[in-house]
Amino acid sequence: MGDLEEPATPPEQRVAAYAVIIRDDRILLARLAPRISPDELWTLPGGGIEHGEHPRDAVVREVHEETGLDVTVGESTRVYSFHRPHTRGDGRQVDAHSLRIVYDGWVPIDSPAPRVVEVDGSTVAAAWIPMAGVLDRSVPVVELVREALRDYRPHPEQRVAAYALVVRDESVLLTRVSPRGFHTGLWTLPGGGVHHGESPGAAVVREVLEECGVACEVGEQLVVDDERVRGTAPSGRDEELHTVQVVYAATVTPDAEPQHTELEGTTDAVEWVPLRDVGNETVPVHPLVRTALEAQR
Repeated sequence: MGDLEEPATPPEQRVAAYAVIIRDDRILLARLAPRISPDELWTLPGGGIEHGEHPRDAVVREVHEETGLDVTVGESTRVYSFHRPHTRGDGRQVDAHSLRIVYDGWVPIDSPAPRVVEVDGSTVAAAWIPMAGVLDRSVPVVELVREALRDYRPHPEQRVAAYALVVRDESVLLTRVSPRGFHTGLWTLPGGGVHHGESPGAAVVREVLEECGVACEVGEQLVVDDERVRGTAPSGRDEELHTVQVVYAATVTPDAEPQHTELEGTTDAVEWVPLRDVGNETVPVHPLVRTALEAQR
């Protein structure tokens, strides 16, 4: 009798969807269960797409199951292919081929700490992992994490914003940036993004009323500046923001008493700040404040 041929390794293909979710210097990862990896090993939150399920729906479902968080995913995707001809799957030797669809995602900035909500799933923990640990390999991750990070770019965002420089009795009207905004804790000029179809001057009037609770009269344009910053937007999305900043001189009535009126926004305090405290740096201010004061002088 001739030699018996070895049975062919059965092919097994899997399509899965994952999300890269970055906040400042951390990335949201899920730890694989011991039955999948006896040693500590972290991966992107996500998993297999069910029959008839859209990949976007799959990644939202999987992220919630593995982290307990509600993710929003962007429009673009990247696809990675992984082929391992001889591996174990469901207790047998298989020729495994995985297609991984990776989305950029973000979760609300006020989300609770991540936690696994699925029972007896493929992951046992979820956490915001320092990016430095992933990059220097002190945190063990699957190759998909490194592949996805090599191709990852923060979302590019550009906006036009208008601000008011209001000076009265040797003080300047400033607002403090809340934890929801860029430059948390710095004092800046009242103002914000210009809506589609809105004039910058009208935006100043609206923003001062929203943030400070007072009406203002807009005067001459003082300066146009711009700023580039990378960080977490109020939505929770990792952004590379370019802001064109238009500053106007403005006035309020002598008896106007500004107060913090914007709740759950990017402002958490409003005050008349003495100009001397800006000049001697007693009060930490955004550079736009000094730029505007210099332009007015």
